[in-house]
Amino acid sequence: MTAPSLSWNSPPQTLILPSNAVHVWRASLHVSASDLRTLEGTLTADECKRAERFYFQKHREHFIAGRGVLRNILSRYLGREPDQLRFCYNSYGKPTLTEEIGAEGLCFNLSHSHGIALYAVTRHREIGIDIERFRPNVAVERLAERFFSPREAAALCALPEHLRKEGFFNCWTRKEAYIKAEGKGLSIPLNAFDVSLTPGEPAELLRAESHPQETSRWSLQVLNPEPGYAAALAVKGHDWELKCWQWCPMQVV
Repeated sequence: MTAPSLSWNSPPQTLILPSNAVHVWRASLHVSASDLRTLEGTLTADECKRAERFYFQKHREHFIAGRGVLRNILSRYLGREPDQLRFCYNSYGKPTLTEEIGAEGLCFNLSHSHGIALYAVTRHREIGIDIERFRPNVAVERLAERFFSPREAAALCALPEHLRKEGFFNCWTRKEAYIKAEGKGLSIPLNAFDVSLTPGEPAELLRAESHPQETSRWSLQVLNPEPGYAAALAVKGHDWELKCWQWCPMQVV
């Protein structure tokens, strides 16, 4: 695994995704009205109905933008129009591309928080991603005791007070990225495995209660999408190289 550049670069016109590559895209979901209409035009009727279920307009628009950007990104790897893509979901709700569109082993995952979205794309390997904005007045010690493993809760409390919020969101995003990569949702209890959380230290899966060998099968990677946010990537295996791209509205086609 190669550490990513600190910058989010403009993607090349022709995207190449070999089997040892992982691409992570960052996008703002605050798009112009014209770009939103273009993105909405690529959605299926079912996706449009899902958007209408949101009570607040901002949430509807973010859903439309998020799905439209996903379609736009994946279409660039597949050489297809965004509106031709079709998704299916496992029993826990994890999306994949349907076989009939010629997905060529393309695997992906996405996450968004307060208008910033991250998309992870690779081939033939499980992948998960999570982003969270730091929120004020979070009772990190109480939440850690409730949701984290005893080892993680102890590690959080051992941090200097001014680092605990960052440590908490490090832990949360790494755990979410891992269970999303596994594709089993919260059927995997958050306290059934340990991740590292100390700010400045590498992201790692330290223990998996049901499968001790899992720690050697997974890579966790810290991402820095924006000041005030924590994000993490979980990828099956270690023989991969990461590239980070910035999605821009001008890429809407």
